Amino acid sequence: MKTHPNKIRIFVVDDHAVVRQGIKHIIVQNSDMEVVGEASHGNEVLEKIKNLKVDVMLMDIEMPEKSGWEVMSQLKYSHPNLGVIILSIFPEDHYGVRLIKAGASGYLTKSSAPEQLVQAIRTVSGGGKFISPSLGEKLIQELDKKEGQPLHAVLSEREFQVFCMIASGKKTKEIADELSLSITTISTHRSNILEKMRMKNNAELIHYALKSGLVR
Repeated sequence: MKTHPNKIRIFVVDDHAVVRQGIKHIIVQNSDMEVVGEASHGNEVLEKIKNLKVDVMLMDIEMPEKSGWEVMSQLKYSHPNLGVIILSIFPEDHYGVRLIKAGASGYLTKSSAPEQLVQAIRTVSGGGKFISPSLGEKLIQELDKKEGQPLHAVLSEREFQVFCMIASGKKTKEIADELSLSITTISTHRSNILEKMRMKNNAELIHYALKSGLVR
């Protein structure tokens, strides 16, 4: 695909074609932007981006094969200057703070206004981070952790990632394969998660995640 050097080059990632079409429809209405690629799952992202010059990636966190979490972790090393904006159905208070701390350049819900998406793309393409006022408040609160925070707040970034995968019903081997880690390492993470969250088994983790709205 021929690209224009003065335009913001955008790569769209979502496992739902209708969502990708909606995002592209918004982007093409802006003369300073163009979509240079798209993918429906994590492995496809990593394969396609090898041969593309991309300024900003718009990506869901829940995808087949490799989650947005893992794709973002790999892109931090292979494409350190790439700005990644997470688009999710989940409210900011569920994942926003953790994803920004993990390296995302922005976080938007899929219900956000088109104008907000365009603003986020321009901000991130210029090297900045796009943070809504409400997410900004949550980040400030993170600097001074207070009592009463949810149980999962005690988990490390990797533990939280494994916790979400367990809660979504994935088996230990599936998680190990997706994260390129050993089964022993995943089992150790699971044990630490159960201990930190004061729970006994996966069923309790899944119940907690569903009740907290961390999985659908």
